[in-house]
Amino acid sequence: MLHNNKPISFFFKCIVALFLFILMFSIAMVFGAADTTFKDVWLALLSNQTSEKILILQEIRLPREVAAIVVGAALAVSGAIMQGMTRNPLADPGLLGLTAGANAGLAITIALLPSANYYGIMLACFIGAAVGALLVFGISAVKKGGFSPFRIVLAGSAISAFLFAISEGIAIFFKISKDVSMWTAGGVIGTTWGQLQIVVPFIIIGIILSIFLSRQLTILSLNEEVAVGLGQNTTRVKAFLFVIVIVLAGAAVALAGNLAFVGLLVPHIVRAIVGTDYRFILPMSTIFGGTFMLLADTIGRTLNSPYETPVAAIVAMIGLPFFLFIIRKGGKEFS
Repeated sequence: MLHNNKPISFFFKCIVALFLFILMFSIAMVFGAADTTFKDVWLALLSNQTSEKILILQEIRLPREVAAIVVGAALAVSGAIMQGMTRNPLADPGLLGLTAGANAGLAITIALLPSANYYGIMLACFIGAAVGALLVFGISAVKKGGFSPFRIVLAGSAISAFLFAISEGIAIFFKISKDVSMWTAGGVIGTTWGQLQIVVPFIIIGIILSIFLSRQLTILSLNEEVAVGLGQNTTRVKAFLFVIVIVLAGAAVALAGNLAFVGLLVPHIVRAIVGTDYRFILPMSTIFGGTFMLLADTIGRTLNSPYETPVAAIVAMIGLPFFLFIIRKGGKEFS
């Protein structure tokens, strides 16, 4: 009986999460420097009318909020996958070298291939994210027992600092600091429909594939020996999940730059709501990740309107205390 009730309870939790998501999306579309109403948003989404306010909503605010949704979903899902795959409560694309690696790849591409299109930039972000993650896990694995949560985080901090220094050095040497900083500042301001058409399919495919592998991820998150005992090819599963994380993190960086803590914060909140089964965690992380980024972007736009407060600063202000709280807890739920 309990087994049958769990999907029902999850269904109602999803309904509530979707309601919060739609409410936050509506608020994000209405509030900002331009004075708009819910009626203007309704007309912008569902009618062919044209006016100054509707054009602002359709061409500036709507693509920006869609970008916030997909970036939040990508970072939240990639963080959840990393936490489950490594059984590390501190795992996050921004903390384990992926976003720093993607930033370095982006800076190198802008410097050496200034005519590269958006596909080229995104490919560079994918490669950079993979290199950053491989460096972190490679250094952590040098010593026996190297994959402890805190050792991975220390390696991630060192590698991230190193890769960010490379990005800054390249930017200064090639005199492209302004171009690189616009990408790496972290935010969705200025997002265009053309950029979304390139990035969104990668993120959607990555999230769908992760959900297909959610059962294997759940077993892997409990105990690797158990996973092997149940006949799971853990190497293959980890390789697939690692590629998905790289695609999600790389696409998010290509669209919004460096945003740490989203992938750390959201999965912990979701896990407290739906439990430890990744069949539930990943879909809910998608919804909550999008909602969280909508909230952060709305605060950034309205806190000191008409001036922008960087979204990365808003996310860091929320995420850093949560990070310290998780460290204090010691990740007991993962033990």
